[in-house]
Amino acid sequence: MDRLWESLQAEATEHELVGLGVARADPFGDVRHEMERRQEEGFSGRLKFTYTDPAVSTNIGSSFPWARRLLVAASTYVPVAGSPGPERPGTGRIARFATENHYLALQAGLEALSAVLVAAGGRAEVLIDDNRLVDRAGAVRAGVGWWGKNTMVLAPKYGPWLLLGAAVTDVELEPTAPMERDCGACRACIPACPTGALDESGVLDATKCISYWAQTPGPIPEDLRVPWGDRIYGCDDCLEACPPGQRWLEEAAGTSAGRVDLSEVLEASDEELLETYGHFYIPRRNPVFLRRNALVALGNSPGPNAVALAARYLLDPEPLLRAHAAWALGRLGGQEAQRALQAAWAVEARDEVRAEIERANSAV
Repeated sequence: MDRLWESLQAEATEHELVGLGVARADPFGDVRHEMERRQEEGFSGRLKFTYTDPAVSTNIGSSFPWARRLLVAASTYVPVAGSPGPERPGTGRIARFATENHYLALQAGLEALSAVLVAAGGRAEVLIDDNRLVDRAGAVRAGVGWWGKNTMVLAPKYGPWLLLGAAVTDVELEPTAPMERDCGACRACIPACPTGALDESGVLDATKCISYWAQTPGPIPEDLRVPWGDRIYGCDDCLEACPPGQRWLEEAAGTSAGRVDLSEVLEASDEELLETYGHFYIPRRNPVFLRRNALVALGNSPGPNAVALAARYLLDPEPLLRAHAAWALGRLGGQEAQRALQAAWAVEARDEVRAEIERANSAV
């Protein structure tokens, strides 16, 4: 078994994985209890994914009765993801994890690890971003990192800048020990959250989280739109504030990436948006939600043609976009914005859009 573990470690190094550990495939009872508590108290909002059925996502044996171990791996995406840099009028930013499909490298590494297990006579199946496993719980049990107060898994050197995955296997590898670490008195991530979504105990209120709303259907709550800033997808603020990962971020995120022209997003066709941003989780694969995000960013980060662009969306067939365009025009202000809002008011039939126009018009 020592030789097998050495082979797995060598394969992980070959694929530039930055964490590797083994956990027993026992249920995560404490994690299930906490997830159900957050559901009951409303902190999970409309989250699906692993919250769809915590009894399943915290018990790998319910999906894989043959499972005996989780071989957990981590990769770091910061070197490739780069940095969006400072704010620039007329542009929006994408969180580093989503600048491209950074899971591909992790997928390749875990497939190679699974091949080693199969060659040794075992069974293995790769799980990445899969609702059958709370991957952070597996990573903590396997000693790949520790739970951070920002709800992320943190690791030495890399902090929270990790992607996690696992290979479910029936090979009874020797489990690795959990890390005897935590965040201690550090609370840097908590005040860093622009919407106050984190509390002192490391609980995230998803209903206040920008990353949550960026991939949730429906209107973005009005009280979150100004703190939303120039974001199009995701939010890195609590990660950037995390001391364990700051040095790695400074060292590795040297290239410029993740900042895009808002007019290009808002003028693109459905096909172009899905081709460029298809690796995002977009509800129902409907680009309307990406445009909704971009309209909020436009209101907070106007370029030279911002008013005209937002005014065009007041005539969009989609009520959700008309409503967010009205909000953006209220932020942008000026006579041109006011004229567009008044013209839209005269023809708008939907009550929720009329309400947005009225509020925006009073703000101009």
